Amino acid sequence: MPERLTPLELMTRLVGFPTVSRDTNLPLVDWVEAYLNSHGITAHRYNHPDQPKAALFAHVGPWQDGAVVLSGHTDVVPVDGQPWDTDPFTVVEKDGRYYGRGTCDMKGYDAIAIWAMVEAQARGLKRPLQLALSFDEEIGCTGAPPMIEAMQPVLPKGSAVIVGEPSMMKAVTGHKGGQGYSVHVRGFEVHSSLLPAGVSAILEAGRILEWVNTTNAEIQSTEPTPVAAMFVPPFTTLHVGNIRGGTARNITAKDCWLDFEMRVVPGEDTVAWDQRFVDHVRGIETGMQRIQPETGIDLDPLFDVPGLRPEENGEAEALVRAITGDNAAHVVSYGTEAGQFQDAGYSAVVCGPGDIAQAHQPNEFIEISQFNAGIDFMDRLLARLQEG
Repeated sequence: MPERLTPLELMTRLVGFPTVSRDTNLPLVDWVEAYLNSHGITAHRYNHPDQPKAALFAHVGPWQDGAVVLSGHTDVVPVDGQPWDTDPFTVVEKDGRYYGRGTCDMKGYDAIAIWAMVEAQARGLKRPLQLALSFDEEIGCTGAPPMIEAMQPVLPKGSAVIVGEPSMMKAVTGHKGGQGYSVHVRGFEVHSSLLPAGVSAILEAGRILEWVNTTNAEIQSTEPTPVAAMFVPPFTTLHVGNIRGGTARNITAKDCWLDFEMRVVPGEDTVAWDQRFVDHVRGIETGMQRIQPETGIDLDPLFDVPGLRPEENGEAEALVRAITGDNAAHVVSYGTEAGQFQDAGYSAVVCGPGDIAQAHQPNEFIEISQFNAGIDFMDRLLARLQEG
């Protein structure tokens, strides 16, 4: 008989793989694939074309459309420089909590989902269940779209996706979208006493900062839409998270780098917001090149994550609410892969164990009560799928 692991044993195995986004996740994917295969579940992969990373997806139950999809990611954020009291890649139980990198975000949910797939195979289902584990969520949700595309010709189309990001087992039905750029302003060096002949990359970057501040003020002066009013803060936000550049006090800066992001309320035109930023940057660039033609501004996209739009009579939301009994409205300002599933034609909701406040923190943990709540939720889901 193949070994059947408990959710805690599965989480312990998963946390033991140090799948920081900058590194490979293949040892974890290899292990999960072998474990599912040992229970008669065929797992499929989408392999990253350039890096040693892979997504994994599988199907249990009748070979038909309409599956419930359990969506998680396999990568975690780094622990470098964080003051951990325990080994980050070993699950430690203490004071009613499970400590370890990813216990909350989101290997705890991944473990429960893997457990559910094996349970489903053993119990038998009238409605199918699918598992979808992505990579590179932590660097901008870049691994989910190719995985979702790869699933389409291989598995029957699922209809309801439960993205298990930590939500304290509440039904999150909306989140903001996000877009970001790494910006490199290329100036022209001269002695600062000859300022008009040069182009300071720092001063030109300041024009971008000025636009960000002005635009934020304009946004915040308008009345929020009904959808925006659900969020905190109740509007789209523009932000520059870091900036560096320059050579010396008395030299016009040759280079300046900054990282820019937008958190866009679902329903607003993200393409229009993106074009507005690009147009402003190109206007600054034109002014720079009138002085020195070889100057310019390079924009390198960092991420583009669609928002999750609250659905009218959404199947995924109704399913989660029926199991949890949660009827309150919940939205969040961070991004997830739920919007990407939604854009691909799935009904999607975010619901998972743990508190997002613990994600990415030193001594990351999940409350044991929350982990057990996740198991109970999945057990109830399996009962519903057994009924059809």
